[in-house]
This record gives sequence, C-alpha cells and structure tokens, in this order.
Amino acid sequence: MSDPVLSLLAESHRSQGAALGEYHGALVPVRYGNPRAEYAAGRNAAGIFDFSFRARFAARGPDRVSFLHHVLSNDVKSLAPGQGVYALLLDVKGHILFDAHVYAEPDQMLVETDVDLVEKAMNALQRYIIMDDVRLEPLKSFCLTVQGPRSRALVEQSFENTLPPLTELGHLRVGCSGLPLHLVRARSTGEEGYELWVALEGGAEGAKTLWETLVANGLGLGALPCGTEALEMLRIEAGIPRYGVDFGEDTLPLEAGLLSALSFTKGCYPGQEIVERARSRGHVNWKLVGLAVDAVVPPAGGESLLSEGRDVGEVTSACFSPSLNRTIALAYVRREVSQPGARLTLASGPAAVVHELPFYQRPAED
Repeated sequence: MSDPVLSLLAESHRSQGAALGEYHGALVPVRYGNPRAEYAAGRNAAGIFDFSFRARFAARGPDRVSFLHHVLSNDVKSLAPGQGVYALLLDVKGHILFDAHVYAEPDQMLVETDVDLVEKAMNALQRYIIMDDVRLEPLKSFCLTVQGPRSRALVEQSFENTLPPLTELGHLRVGCSGLPLHLVRARSTGEEGYELWVALEGGAEGAKTLWETLVANGLGLGALPCGTEALEMLRIEAGIPRYGVDFGEDTLPLEAGLLSALSFTKGCYPGQEIVERARSRGHVNWKLVGLAVDAVVPPAGGESLLSEGRDVGEVTSACFSPSLNRTIALAYVRREVSQPGARLTLASGPAAVVHELPFYQRPAED
C-alpha cells in the first residue's frame, strides 16, 4: 500500500492543536481537542471536516455515460447534469470492488471515492474499456465538508448567497471568497451536509482560504473544525458503512444493505445475476446490523460474536455513542440472529443486543 496522502492543510491543522492520523489513505485531523465537543457540533450545529481522504477522477469522451452505465451497479444513464448517484463496481461473483459517487456534468462524468481506492478504481474500470471511446483522468482537488443541521446556513453565509434547492448528490459550480468551487449536497453523518471541492491548479492557497472562511463564519453558528474521531461517532450512529472497514471484496451489496447503490431495472452489469438471485431469494445469509454493547471500551473490529456458544458473526466498527450514552457497533451476523432484540455475546465476554439501524435519526421537523 502506498504512503498516505498528507493533507494540504496539515501544518495549519497542527498549528490549531490538531492531532493527525491516517484515515482511508490520507493523514487528516483525528481531533482538535475534545472529540465529544466536535461530535456535538456536528450533531447540533455544524462540523467542518477535512475530507482529504476523498479523491476524484473524470471519465471523458463520447462513450463515457454508456460505459459507466454498463459496468456500474446503478443507473448512470438517467443522470442529468447537476445530478449524482451512489454506485458500486462488482466482480462476476457479485462482490464489491469499490464504491463511488458518480456525478454528471455536460462534458464529463466525475467519479469520487476514497484515496486508498482511487488507483484500484481507475485500474478496474480501465480493464473494461475495449472499444469504448472513454478516457479516465485523475483530478487534483481539495475537498472539505460541512455536516450538521446548520451546515446550509454556514455555506450560505460564507458564499453570501442563497443556495438553490439540491437533491442528495445534487451539485453545482459556485464561488466563495473569489474561489471557483464545486458544491455537492452529500450527507456523511446522517445530518444535512455539503462537500466543497476546490481545484489545486493554483496551489494550496485556495484550500487554506476556503477552510479559514468556513471556520471564521462558523463561530457564530456553533460550528467547529472536527476530526475523524467525531466523524466515526456520527457515521456509526447513522448506520453508514465504509469500504475497507464494514464491507469489501468479500461482501455482497445486499449483505451490507447498500440498496441505494443498486438499480434493479437498468439491465446487465458485472455481478448483476448474483445480486438479482439474492434479491429474488428474499434474503442473504449474512447481514450488517447495529449492536448495543454492554461494555465501556468499544470492541475491536474483527471480534467474534457468539450465540449459545456458536460463532455467528463479527464486529466491523464500534464507538461510544453520545446520543445513546452507550457503546455501539456495526457487525455482520447470521441471518437467523439478525432481528432487532437478538441477544449475542462478544468473544471477550460483554453482552450485545442487535439494534435496528440507524441508531440515530434526526426527528422530522414540524
């Protein structure tokens, strides 16, 4: 595996007291101070995150849409410019090679995935290009995101302009502090959220300006710069699995509950027969579930789960949940013990109860 990508803002983060750590192929802030305070900002106001662990590449050429439509698991052909979709590339056995967000623009398709997946994703797609007139080109850009119920207000205040309505993964070109940006409505925590991409042709100054603008404007809204410890608490509470941790090349999409990444009407794509067979059968043998764990220390990923002494699953992600005031986890378990309320035991001893996902969901506004 290649060395992790160092955030462009690493020195700025360190000067603000942040500790850096590796997260999905990048060195980004783990925490600025108290992760619980950062979590609270993301859940109740807005959290500002360095998303240097996300990378983008473009698919260009006249066959770009039909090519991606025929190899990815979701409907790419129906996207209009300004729209996006979550999709997977599967192998012939239906296992997940990578996941990505795909965005349509008038003259290109943009594909976004984790830094530690981008080379794999481009190589895997390249193998399918035979007669298609398609070029895959990496893009140099910096990404940060604002997540939380006040994220829209913070973005609008920073842009000094009202955002038009956007559906999830809707996107548009905007400007902030003189910078040309790509704005995407994308939720990474179960809350309202917006990603901001700034091109790096002019160097790192644009990224620094964007970060400083959002942090300064967020002070009056209760927003805070946040690290990956807070991000993990937020996304596990929201029941959002991540590639390489909660699913991967040994996982079927239906096992991970990734229904939003699948189209059941678009026709053939690699692995589609396996997906359809699992759907028509009505179930898979393994299922990603939530767990409420009777332990102060979160269990490590990979720890086994037992039922009446029999191995029935394993933990993938875990954290302390401030919303539930207890330890929670994501885990794969056998179908027969996957119903909420099923009682299990960790191999290390603590009890765990299967919990419906998501653990946390913002109440609907009146």
